[in-house]
Amino acid sequence: MKESKIFTMSFASVYPLYLQKAERKGRTKSEVDQIIFWLTGYNKKTLEAQLKKETNFEDFFDQAPHINDNVSLIKGTICGYRIEEMEEGLMRNIRYLDKLIDELAKGKAMDKILRK
Repeated sequence: MKESKIFTMSFASVYPLYLQKAERKGRTKSEVDQIIFWLTGYNKKTLEAQLKKETNFEDFFDQAPHINDNVSLIKGTICGYRIEEMEEGLMRNIRYLDKLIDELAKGKAMDKILRK
C-alpha cells in the first residue's frame, strides 16, 4: 500500500477526534484509552508521553510496546476496506484502531470490543 498522509499525521491531532466521536455517543475518554492500551500495550503514562511529543502515527505504532495478539479477531469493514484482507502493517493497525473506536461509538460492550 502506498504511503498515506495519515502515517505522518500527529497521533495527538487525531486523538481528540476519537474522543469526540466516543463522547458524542455517551462513551468516555477512559474507554477510548482502554482501547488504545489494549491494542498497543501503552499505559496511561506512556500514552500521555506520546501525545505530548506529538508522535506521528508511524512512530506511534512502531514504538508501541506490544500490538495485542488478538487483533486478528477484529474483522469487518472500515472506510470501505475489509480489515482482514488488508496487508499487515501500519495501515492495518490504524484501521484496527478506527474499527475499535467505531464499535465503541456504536454502543458495543467493552468486553466484546476487546475480544474477551
